[in-house]
Amino acid sequence: MWRVLHTVVKIAVASLIVGTILAHFGITLDALIGELGVSPEQVAQSVRRAAAVVLPNLLLGAVIIVPIWALIVILRPPGQSSE
Repeated sequence: MWRVLHTVVKIAVASLIVGTILAHFGITLDALIGELGVSPEQVAQSVRRAAAVVLPNLLLGAVIIVPIWALIVILRPPGQSSE
């Protein structure tokens, strides 16, 4: 679990640094979206459509994966870690 959290923090810090550098050079999200030829509303609509497809499938898979993972963790011999 700590590895995942550590990775998420590293990605967040790297994104913050790159975003700060891009902002320093005057590159904004609006400018990038404009270069792609789409409006912010179209981007938001695409994100909503993607979430409508991904989230149900993610939850459906979790119905199977989470109980299997929990059984593996519960039935692991004492003193044995996942690392």
